[in-house]
Amino acid sequence: MNSANSTESVADYMRAVGQRARSAARAIGRAESGVKNTALLAIAATIEAQVTTLRTENQRDLQAGQAAGLDEALLDRLELTPARTIDMAQGLREIAALPDPVGEIEALSSRPSGIQVGRMRVPLGVIGIIYESRPNVTADAAGLCLKAGNATILRGGSEAIHSNRAIADCIRNGLARAGLPADVVQLVETTDRAAVGELIRMNEYVDVVVPRGGKGLIERVTREAQVPVIKHLDGVCHVYIDDQADLDKALAIAINAKTHRYGVCNAMETLLVAATVAETILPQLAERYREQGVELRGCERTCALIAAQAASEEDWRTEYLGPILAIRIVDDMAEAIEHIETYGSHHTDVIVTEHYTRARQFLREVDSSSVMVNASSRFADGFEYGLGAEIGISTDKLHARGPVGLEGLTTRKYIVLGDGQVRT
Repeated sequence: MNSANSTESVADYMRAVGQRARSAARAIGRAESGVKNTALLAIAATIEAQVTTLRTENQRDLQAGQAAGLDEALLDRLELTPARTIDMAQGLREIAALPDPVGEIEALSSRPSGIQVGRMRVPLGVIGIIYESRPNVTADAAGLCLKAGNATILRGGSEAIHSNRAIADCIRNGLARAGLPADVVQLVETTDRAAVGELIRMNEYVDVVVPRGGKGLIERVTREAQVPVIKHLDGVCHVYIDDQADLDKALAIAINAKTHRYGVCNAMETLLVAATVAETILPQLAERYREQGVELRGCERTCALIAAQAASEEDWRTEYLGPILAIRIVDDMAEAIEHIETYGSHHTDVIVTEHYTRARQFLREVDSSSVMVNASSRFADGFEYGLGAEIGISTDKLHARGPVGLEGLTTRKYIVLGDGQVRT
């Protein structure tokens, strides 16, 4: 279905997708690890074999995006370079190599009655993924859901429709080669926005929804969903350079965290610097940022040291997803932590310090899904964490937090092993 003539037809279409997904969930839920791994490896091989086709389809999306006036950050997310295509295939192979969590039994213990009680990991069932721009999410999400024994409904953005269809073709090919139903992974073919509204209300077919995209999309999904949601709204990530930092490490981390890639949720948006080292390190950082075209916005003390625009209150809360950085000089770590708590989004926050006690305190007191010591915020990523890939980064505290890999796509059920016991 490439388009819909009415809201009713979109609703009918999405219900049919949901029914097929629910049926396919039973098949993938009972599939053996070897079968799932065969599918993942076959999808990876097909993606590599179709590099030229994928690039051609992606170019159609890029050209349409440029004509529609998409900004550079969105175009960067949309682009499927040969390297990113290879990374997609490698991510699927990484997932295949990971232990299968489905069926794992943990915490099995004997009770006075003689029964044994434990918990078994089981699939969530049907997972809806709603995402924008990045076509690699099509492969990553499908692969993770498949390995965790879930059926998946993928609803990508209209700006990536040709890329997503091409990747979905590769996925269907791999599923067929493993003898799994094609409906284990379904791409929503309509670009009608009403499809999102239907997907997030189909609680009879969909067990959880994961939105990945801009703040507007995630706010809408959170507000309207009748299905449980795993989400994060934005990534206002901080790096705090402590007065006990190794300044060479601090320089490298602060540059990498901001400039490695701009249009990603784990890029640093606010730099916090201890007052006693600001005069030494900020001029060096400012020069490096200017060389890379980063616009600086600073507090009053920052503007007195380097050339920067005066930061507004809103700057401290903003996820720029572009070459703009807010800088604030703070008196100590306590003030840095207070700033993070006030303005941050609980995504990823970093301290650069050689002081062991302060590092431990920062780890304890900063309430974010990833908290780091002496490392770039860009490491907040499922692949870097050894998850093979991620379906998203959750800043919620339930049901998953941080990069959501295989474990986050399963749940537990209690199991009881007995030998004829009855309760008295």
